[in-house]
Amino acid sequence: MLHDRVLASTDGEAGERQTGGGLVIPATASMGKRLAWAAVVAIGQQVRHVEIGDRVLYDPEDRSEVELKTRTYVLLRERDIHAVAAPRVKAERTGLYL
Repeated sequence: MLHDRVLASTDGEAGERQTGGGLVIPATASMGKRLAWAAVVAIGQQVRHVEIGDRVLYDPEDRSEVELKTRTYVLLRERDIHAVAAPRVKAERTGLYL
């Protein structure tokens, strides 16, 4: 990866969702603008706030898709990431930061 690019995998992120009340929303349901989560698999040398293994929140309209070895990935710039869910953050915090 070069510069400030982040390569993320969306496997397992798309599909049916479940609300807090237990309602299942099918993957084909039409919704307004919605952000999406992806798992980081590679980062460029100028990326400062994201590490491999983090989950990132991004706008699906600001992405570029690439297929490598039959798997689809999302290519993002670090500045296009809205939030990071990192397992390295202490348990008493939410793990999300902007």
